[in-house]
Amino acid sequence: MKNISVIGAGTMGNGIAHTFAQFGYSVSLVDISQEALNKAIAKIGKNLDRMVAKEKITEADKASTLANIKTFTQLSEGVANAELVVEAATENVDLKLKIFKDIDTNTSDDCILSTNTSSISITKIAAVTAHPENVIGMHFMNPVPVMKLVEIIRGYSTSDAVTEKIMAVSKTLNKVPVEVNDYPGFVANRILMPMINEAIITLNEGVAGVEEIDTVMKLGMAHPMGPLQLADFIGLDVCLAIMNVLHEGLGNDKYAPCPLLVNMVTAGKMGVKSGEGFYSWGHGTKDLIVADNFK
Repeated sequence: MKNISVIGAGTMGNGIAHTFAQFGYSVSLVDISQEALNKAIAKIGKNLDRMVAKEKITEADKASTLANIKTFTQLSEGVANAELVVEAATENVDLKLKIFKDIDTNTSDDCILSTNTSSISITKIAAVTAHPENVIGMHFMNPVPVMKLVEIIRGYSTSDAVTEKIMAVSKTLNKVPVEVNDYPGFVANRILMPMINEAIITLNEGVAGVEEIDTVMKLGMAHPMGPLQLADFIGLDVCLAIMNVLHEGLGNDKYAPCPLLVNMVTAGKMGVKSGEGFYSWGHGTKDLIVADNFK
């Protein structure tokens, strides 16, 4: 397996493309926006420069990584030769279902179709394809080039052979794959998001302030960043979407999103991406968070 297509050039998509390309795969990065693709390549270049400066890779490594990535605005062209597709579009179920229908139409019958979804059912996504046995979840962690974990999520129909292949591919990326089953939130977000939500409830009830809550969790629980800072980094809209999936899928009010989270998203306060969340963020702060907290 050498030909990889990545759908979506946002934070996760460009990180996934960077990682595959760095380890010698030929990567087709697909997005409907050429501007988004240009920004993604520039971001990958900056991240590679940081790795060169830290002497983790050479200038030649950087050049070969960038040479391994081609960009496409037409999905049919971008997935034409794919042996593995990794979808990393917005965490919206209707959008993902449409994308998977399109991918399924434009790829070979034996192409493995994976999604980087952090909470949406793999089984539901697979159901819109002709070969649900070839559909699997590959939930990378942000920032992708640095974080070791990949959650490998089996849908109801995912075959053993596909699971074994994706576990093996993940290891070639110097990642640690962990196989989990298809339940709302899987493992990572079923545990993480209620913790973030509880931190927001704690703030909303006036138990403590933003920095105080984060300091308790950083110094007392050895977290690299506090839950409210992490929520800003993830995106409050993404946190809300995942909480809604948990609440609906598990049918328990303990997963209901905090009203403060709902109101902040409604008001457009999404965290780092919008410049304001629980903290105020300046230009380029997202890169600073990665550098400071994920060395």
